[in-house]
Amino acid sequence: GSTCTYASLAKKIGRPKAARSVGAANAANPIPIIIPCHRVIGSDGSLTGYGGGLELLYIKEHLLNLEKASTNS
Repeated sequence: GSTCTYASLAKKIGRPKAARSVGAANAANPIPIIIPCHRVIGSDGSLTGYGGGLELLYIKEHLLNLEKASTNS
């Protein structure tokens, strides 16, 4: 899959000012491996937020790196 920003996802659902709501919805995602919220990143490309909390951002980074590696092989 590909990454997108919170803002671009908000625009895609027709709510261009709802980037924070997109973040809240991602944080409440009960099945992140099926609904890939780890692919949503900050507008500056940073890995902001993750459903498990900021201390679990390493999981988001790891999942993105795994996907990048499988795409490049």
